Amino acid sequence: MSKPYVTMLGKAVRYITRLRGGGSALPGLFVEKIDPNFIKRTLAGLPQGIVVISGTNGKTTTTKMVVELLQSQGLRVFTNRTGSNFTRGVAAALLGEVDNKGNIDADIAVLELDEAHAVSFVKSVPPRYSLLLNVMRDQLDRFGEIDATAKMLAIIGKSTTETVVLNREDPRVAAIAKILSHQTVNYFGLSPELTHLFPNDDEMRGKPVQKTTVQPPQAEVVLKSLEGNTAKFTLGKRMITTTLKLQGIYNVYNAAAALALTEAIIGEDMDDEKLVEALSQITPAFGRGETVTIGGQPLELVLVKNPSGFRLSLSSFKPAGYATMIAINDNYADGRDMSWLWDVEFDSLKNDGVAEVAGVRAYDMALRLQYDEILISHVEPDLSTALRHFISSNASVPKRIFCTYTAMLALRRELSKITNVEVIS
Repeated sequence: MSKPYVTMLGKAVRYITRLRGGGSALPGLFVEKIDPNFIKRTLAGLPQGIVVISGTNGKTTTTKMVVELLQSQGLRVFTNRTGSNFTRGVAAALLGEVDNKGNIDADIAVLELDEAHAVSFVKSVPPRYSLLLNVMRDQLDRFGEIDATAKMLAIIGKSTTETVVLNREDPRVAAIAKILSHQTVNYFGLSPELTHLFPNDDEMRGKPVQKTTVQPPQAEVVLKSLEGNTAKFTLGKRMITTTLKLQGIYNVYNAAAALALTEAIIGEDMDDEKLVEALSQITPAFGRGETVTIGGQPLELVLVKNPSGFRLSLSSFKPAGYATMIAINDNYADGRDMSWLWDVEFDSLKNDGVAEVAGVRAYDMALRLQYDEILISHVEPDLSTALRHFISSNASVPKRIFCTYTAMLALRRELSKITNVEVIS
């Protein structure tokens, strides 16, 4: 089937899907079925090649950072900004960017990919650069044991043609360097006094960590200090300081990862002044600390999908002065096994309690909170009903919702009916 014909059919499906309020990935699934080589062919001519970003936590926000940092250096960037990180999500995003002849106006593609789908992707479309963030126990009903996830990331690294950027502080990610051959390996990392803020998976689960006298590899970018939202990074021998609009300590470490990848791509030509300005202006990816306004009060959406992410979110977003809602679904994209909720400590919510618990697994979440003696004001599985009750019952105060992925998408749709919500197409 000809390239323009495939593109026109895909664009038609995308248009119809958007009219019907459908999901962002459906047009991509359609194009994958009629032309499995659509992505490979469309991205083949990009002068700076393809970047793949993968790992358990932080993919969407880090990808957004990398895109905006590269744009600050003058590059035209294509990305799958919806956060739909399966290959069909990439195909759907391409349909929104290509012209009617199937051509894309970009220098480089920066793609967030789910670990398992990235393995399939890189076998047919080897990336020039890859960034491997971390390995945490996340959706084990989909991926199996944590070492299986690490092996997926290793395949991405081995398929990369030029530079692989690794998290020095995650032992499973750092170990990938041992199996690489022709690739350049760069690292991002932490100063020793900050490592306790970002525990790896073994530390999160209380496993004994073997002390070693072996010096860690030198990192191209290091997060040196953190005070509130102001961070200092070293880039080689240079030091940069910036205040971030992004909330959450985990996003500051994501910034180190984004800086390391950007430096690997741009090299000596990097304009530090423009880089720092761009980094200071980056706002949260949708649903990742995104804020909307309801009745003159802010309402924040905070995505949670595993123990480490939920713990870091609870420590980063202080509950004082906020009404809190927790919305837990167990659809495929969330992971069906919600037993990980028992690995999260909710003590920080004791003083103020939880105003609303919602979602498919609302009663499971409520039971978990009761074990930590957290006061719950209301439980309602239906997200639409729960959201209305949460807003009306807490009209005069700021509000925050911790939510799993599909709950976040559903809540954004409901919020778009009553306030301005950024359209992600």
